[in-house]
Amino acid sequence: MSMLLVAGLSAVTLVSAYLFYGRFLARGVFGLDRDAVTPGHAKRDGVDFVATPAPVVFGHHFTSIAGTGPIVGPAIAVFWGWLPALLWVLFGSIFVGAVHDFGALVISSRHGGETIGETAGRLISGRARVLFLGALFLALVIVLAIFGLVIASIFALYPATVIPVWASLPLAVWVGSRIRAGASPLGPSLIALAVLYAAVWVGIAVPVDLSTLLGWPLKGPLPNVITAWTGVLLVYCAVASVLPVGWLLQPRDFLNSLQLGVAVVLLLAGLFVAGVTGVATMDAAPAVVPSAELPDGAPPIFPFLFVTIACGACSGFHCLVASGTTSKQLDVETDAKPIGYGGMLSEAGLAVIVILACTAGLGIGVFEKIEANGSQSAATFEPVRDDAGVPLTGSAAWRTKYDATGAWDKFGLGQKVGAFVEGGANFLGAIGLPTAAGITLIATLVACFAATTLDSATRLQRYVVQGLAADLRIAPLKNKYVATAVAVVTGGGLALVPANPTLGPGSGGLLLWPLFGATNQVLAGLAFLVIAFYVRRLGKPVWFLVPAGVLMLVVPATAMAWNITRTWGPSAIADGSASLWTLIGLGVAIVALQVWLCVEAWLAWGDMDDPEGTAAERQADVSSQAALPTTPC
Repeated sequence: MSMLLVAGLSAVTLVSAYLFYGRFLARGVFGLDRDAVTPGHAKRDGVDFVATPAPVVFGHHFTSIAGTGPIVGPAIAVFWGWLPALLWVLFGSIFVGAVHDFGALVISSRHGGETIGETAGRLISGRARVLFLGALFLALVIVLAIFGLVIASIFALYPATVIPVWASLPLAVWVGSRIRAGASPLGPSLIALAVLYAAVWVGIAVPVDLSTLLGWPLKGPLPNVITAWTGVLLVYCAVASVLPVGWLLQPRDFLNSLQLGVAVVLLLAGLFVAGVTGVATMDAAPAVVPSAELPDGAPPIFPFLFVTIACGACSGFHCLVASGTTSKQLDVETDAKPIGYGGMLSEAGLAVIVILACTAGLGIGVFEKIEANGSQSAATFEPVRDDAGVPLTGSAAWRTKYDATGAWDKFGLGQKVGAFVEGGANFLGAIGLPTAAGITLIATLVACFAATTLDSATRLQRYVVQGLAADLRIAPLKNKYVATAVAVVTGGGLALVPANPTLGPGSGGLLLWPLFGATNQVLAGLAFLVIAFYVRRLGKPVWFLVPAGVLMLVVPATAMAWNITRTWGPSAIADGSASLWTLIGLGVAIVALQVWLCVEAWLAWGDMDDPEGTAAERQADVSSQAALPTTPC
């Protein structure tokens, strides 16, 4: 099938959804009001509440919700075939994910920038607030662990990315200082982007490979490269998450959004050239892989497709970003449509590119890192060849990353991220970019995006810990530094989960990803409950929320039950692995919180005497915000 046809139909579908379904939600359901006072004005404090122009907020929001989620999820899911992954990304984002993100953003903005968990307490019950915050805490522990492992894997597999990724941080701080001095964000960000790309070339010439420098293994006994980088990253997050948003978070996210924009333009240009010349076709990978041909131990397509691809279709983590940071930065309420609904569709577009890169792009060829005399003075890659010395292409190349004859526990998280990196580099190669430069450029993009999610998640976890501390009356945890330490230590501890005892700490990324996906979708289902309560209180119909909400409540619970009984349980019993018992405990706790909160919602729904009686709630919230001291932008 033509790759260009798939790309074109996907683009038309997403743009049409924004123009028509997005308008229905903005006008017919939520009734966005440009004159409403947003929390960024009403509660402006220069740290968390900062009313900001829409392009900058979009950059923060998009890079925070995207991270590597729309990369890793689709890169794993195409082993079931590219067609199911594509359909879930397109229609899931339009009718499930974008509705979820948009609703969470609007509701938070109208409730003084409260997190979705705090709003659950207002709309459902006080007990619901504690339950939701508990679910958020467990979800964010998993997010911190998995995204820390993703970046660590990128650094380990592609050492040329280390210098440009770390260079992006002082560049972002400089951009932030220029913005605070009154400069437009675009000019300084373009200068910083040029310096970042120069750092990419430096990284290619001087890769920072801990395996070579220190002699540590990639995985296995401590210390190893994966756990070392994960620890360094979490220390960075502890510092970054307590800084004012204008110092690092906003400028870094805006810089990364420009980096993504350049990368997407280059990828689309390469995709077009590769498609027109016939170098890349969808025939490199199967549209649907029969269940009999899946790797041993692989989970079934239902329900796991819907939790493997979370970001890119629907992700509960997005409601944390929308209500935790983005709502505090909205300048005008009408910005919620392009940022909330449009941001999710943009992420779906990125997921489509990833699917094409991991199928048609990967079919152009795959690469191996070349080392000389046990050391590596520069990033060098050569095509993987068959026994006759011919570079692998088409389905043979695709199978090097998605070997249907292997066992599922042999699949690595880095291997799947590498599928996108190498497939994307092939698209860049179609327009003349050298292989090493293309691989490093794409890998740097992935790592930078994961870093935005990592420290945003740390900041959000701090809010959640402080919220739980207030409810449970645990005074020490109200301190933001103590709360941040709790976030970092729990996330780092989970990152040490091994795939099996022989591989050692830091190897359990592919085990954590289904847990991350299922937990993500549990949060999405719970967020849909809150959105449904709010819409009903406005006196509006909730029919458009029912299918999406049911899907996001039933599917993750089914996936979690399958993991507990089929994947983790037998392994934990067989080898007595404490790490697998940890996963079982997390899974059971998350499902229990979901069921309990659903019961709370059911009881509260039946007690709502007058759905229209609280339609004035929005005006009351706005009035209460307007009464607070404001600072002009």
